[in-house]
Amino acid sequence: MNRRTLLRGMLGGTAVAVGLPLLEQMLDANGTALANGGALPVRFGLFFWGNGVVPDHWIPQGTGTGWVASEGLAPVEHLRSVLTIVTGTSMRLPNIHPHSSGAAGILSGAPVLADNPGSFSAPTIDQIIAAEVGDATLFRSLQTAATDINGLSWNGPNSRNPAESDPYALYERLFGPTFVEPGSGGVVDPRLGLRRSVLDGVMGDIAALQGRLGSADRTRLDQHLTGVRELETRLARLQEDPPDLEACVAPEAPLASFPDIDGRPQLQARNRAIAKLLAMAFACDQTRVFGHYFTEPINDVLFTDATAGHHDLTHNEPGDQPEVQAITLQVMEAYAAFVEEFQAIPEGGATLLDSCAILGCTEHSLGRTHSVDDLPLLIAGSACNAIVNGVHHRAAGQDNASKVMLTLVRAAGVLAPTFGVDEAETSDGLSEIEV
Repeated sequence: MNRRTLLRGMLGGTAVAVGLPLLEQMLDANGTALANGGALPVRFGLFFWGNGVVPDHWIPQGTGTGWVASEGLAPVEHLRSVLTIVTGTSMRLPNIHPHSSGAAGILSGAPVLADNPGSFSAPTIDQIIAAEVGDATLFRSLQTAATDINGLSWNGPNSRNPAESDPYALYERLFGPTFVEPGSGGVVDPRLGLRRSVLDGVMGDIAALQGRLGSADRTRLDQHLTGVRELETRLARLQEDPPDLEACVAPEAPLASFPDIDGRPQLQARNRAIAKLLAMAFACDQTRVFGHYFTEPINDVLFTDATAGHHDLTHNEPGDQPEVQAITLQVMEAYAAFVEEFQAIPEGGATLLDSCAILGCTEHSLGRTHSVDDLPLLIAGSACNAIVNGVHHRAAGQDNASKVMLTLVRAAGVLAPTFGVDEAETSDGLSEIEV
């Protein structure tokens, strides 16, 4: 049976049609692909937080399926069957710039720019994947944040993709006036065609400038043209009839604002609101890639019950840092809440999470020393049975963390030969977590 099969009839002399849910007959024998040969899409998500963890309270006991959750992993222990925990890997590049070297090395496998440590020198993992799979959806990728920050999604040098931190603005972008209900026939709006025609008309003139510009200006122009082309593609997709996906429904609008309470941001509430929207964006196939930034490196967010900012505490709280550990628990609670939103949406014979790989990571392990050894890494979801879930893998000899990234890139359907540069480069994924 075709996925787009409709029930047709007459009502009061008017023809009506009702879409069907995703039935077993529409799937292959394994329930993992459409019967007509079209595969269920693999999705990738990044959940990033800043300032590391307290490794002694985070690394679980035991390996394989018999791991025992540490205190730091207690908030996600109930999700163990859909989680993959990786410890013992290292970011192999020189840790020259505290926080930024670790973030760039982990997410892109490359250093920050030598003359501008505020910029990554290579695309981040979300953009590596989006470059290959992003053309199939309305949005090439989405970037969001639970605090008012820019995020860490980079196309390359000096080209950041800013994150949206306002849940209501994200809702309007995804499910506002331009949202097309699945199976509705697309948007018939002459203004969209006019805007596309305008873009088509100016593209030739803009491209003609390239021969008269220096290298720096050509780079800036190319970045601009990339944005114009993405807008053009998005306008075209708004006019298409989207697939009638069973799980896709327009969600309720979130609160208009999430003001600070007693000087503390509403991190958990804002995080949950954004998670609901991103999960439905996946379910409606509006995008297959997101980067979500709970907090950023060197953040001094005042967490619940904390007596000082997070970064301040990582360096100045004495002893075994109970307040830093309490913040880590709040971060893991936020990651669990994020994952739960994807797990709650049925898709085919499984859940939306089963087609995802949602990576949780931070820029170093122990915040006090900015260590990039023994990195804390979590993966939720199996990316359509490409990743082994339910296990803890502890790498030996501070194995290259880029192996995890290459495994995720390939699991998303990108035939990448390598990930990373210099000491961080690898042509091998982390086979121990690959199906």
